[in-house]
Amino acid sequence: MKRKVLPGLLICAGGLASAVSFAQAPARPIVIQTSTILDGQGGVLKNRQIVIEGSQIRTVAAGKAKPDYDLRGLTVMPGWIDTHIHLNWHMDANRKSVSAGGKPEDNALYTAEDAWITLLGGFTTVQSVGAAIDASVRDMVNRGFLPGPRILTSFRQIQANAGDPDALRALVRQTKQDGADVIKLFATTGLGAGGNQSMSDQQIQAVCSEAKAVGLRSVVHAIGDAGARAAVLAGCTSIEHGTFLTDETLRLMAERGTYFDPNLLVLHNYLDNRDSFTFNQQTLDTLEKGIAPTEDVLRRARSLKVKVVFGTDAVAGSHGRNAEEFIYRVRDAHDKPMDALLSATSVSAESLNLGKEIGTLAPGFQADLVATDGNPLEDITAVRRVVFVMKGGKVYRYQR
Repeated sequence: MKRKVLPGLLICAGGLASAVSFAQAPARPIVIQTSTILDGQGGVLKNRQIVIEGSQIRTVAAGKAKPDYDLRGLTVMPGWIDTHIHLNWHMDANRKSVSAGGKPEDNALYTAEDAWITLLGGFTTVQSVGAAIDASVRDMVNRGFLPGPRILTSFRQIQANAGDPDALRALVRQTKQDGADVIKLFATTGLGAGGNQSMSDQQIQAVCSEAKAVGLRSVVHAIGDAGARAAVLAGCTSIEHGTFLTDETLRLMAERGTYFDPNLLVLHNYLDNRDSFTFNQQTLDTLEKGIAPTEDVLRRARSLKVKVVFGTDAVAGSHGRNAEEFIYRVRDAHDKPMDALLSATSVSAESLNLGKEIGTLAPGFQADLVATDGNPLEDITAVRRVVFVMKGGKVYRYQR
């Protein structure tokens, strides 16, 4: 397959940049010919031309203009959104997971690499929850100096040992001042430790109420039901993981509009790359046993009309493979393909307060597009075959 020269970017067949200029989107409109569009709102459009002007979609309509990109035979969707990743986690030269320590300059490069391969995998927006290095990479991507998805970051993770409610409110304000886009807190321990509530109700209330006061969302690590329910009652924005949620708590989430982010890729990734992590056998067994209840809680959440978003908890070993979450949800948890795709587009966009900007393929939205060889509605493994990625009107991958 020969190389294709794109505006501002030279991409080889494998999707690796040989020469890159990320400064500006092309000044003239771009015309994309399609045969199948999944619009991110549940609609399926046939034989439309997408006209891109600058960073936005101008029109989606039938047309006869000469296309700049011919995506007929592919399935075109809004760029996917992953609401829960850890960009700084990476594998070292010995295939060992690294999440902290090391040289800052090395950590920045690994984080930038993870951002780049995540974008090439079709994810044009991610929420990293979180480490301070995320913000440095976010800012360089926003300035056009690095290729990567749109990055939102919590900057840090807030836990029970951070202090009493007054101290936690101060930490939320500090996190906002440091440049965070969202607050991440741990209401429970991890799955391997049992998932019991670790923050008091008063601490959870302090963090989430202060986050709201300073204009930030709050996403809550909650494995067990008690911690999750306390977070929902405190008005937190999203429950992450939720392995052992009861129907009662799920109903409360549906009533209050609390988003739910179950994660399957992370569990499989830990087990598939067990030699890269420091888990003992007991913890590995616990992680494996956590897969079935995660699948079950996703099914129950759907039946109870909870707003389910798309997060992977991507750590070392899973960056660039975020789309595997689709497959686990559809193949194993029996999620409907359209529901899984909506979770990764308009529903996740809404959860990030970006529902009027991204997550939908329609005029006025950001020109974030992904195209797959095959239709995920018919074969969910098509998400592995990403051949076109555009973010903000700039093409980062085109492979036919």
